[in-house]
Amino acid sequence: MKQAAILALGLAVAFSAAAAGEGGEAAGKGKPGTNVDMPYLMAPMTDADGRLTGYAYISSRLTASSEGIVTDVREKLPFIQDAFVRDVNAAPVVSAADPRSVDVPGVEARLTADATKVMGAGKVKRITVCTVQIALLHPVRGAADAAPPETGKAGAGPPASRCES
Repeated sequence: MKQAAILALGLAVAFSAAAAGEGGEAAGKGKPGTNVDMPYLMAPMTDADGRLTGYAYISSRLTASSEGIVTDVREKLPFIQDAFVRDVNAAPVVSAADPRSVDVPGVEARLTADATKVMGAGKVKRITVCTVQIALLHPVRGAADAAPPETGKAGAGPPASRCES
């Protein structure tokens, strides 16, 4: 009788933990075992005239649709990274509102589409841009350089990661 009660309690705890894990995904995080940290991506930043103004160093995380897909993602990682590099060099990553910052939602959507093309439909849940560090070719000195880290603007301290919390 005592063993049956312990077994029932153990099953109840296991089921409640599984239920909490399925519905408790935070932004930028997937279920444990579905995230793959991608290599840094170096994206050129250009102004309205198409001149190079600097580089954005982007770290990202791919969230697969299930744990079983993660192995396939790791096997195709060079192809995914190649698609990312081609994408950020083909089209600008800068924000239309501020040419010294990166359009994070736009980049996430583009990279998710690239990863989906490589992996196939239904295998990639999302790409989350974790951090963006900007290195301008000709940094401007003054108050404009003191942007908060989460904006990813030049001159800021180390940015807070959107993938941590």
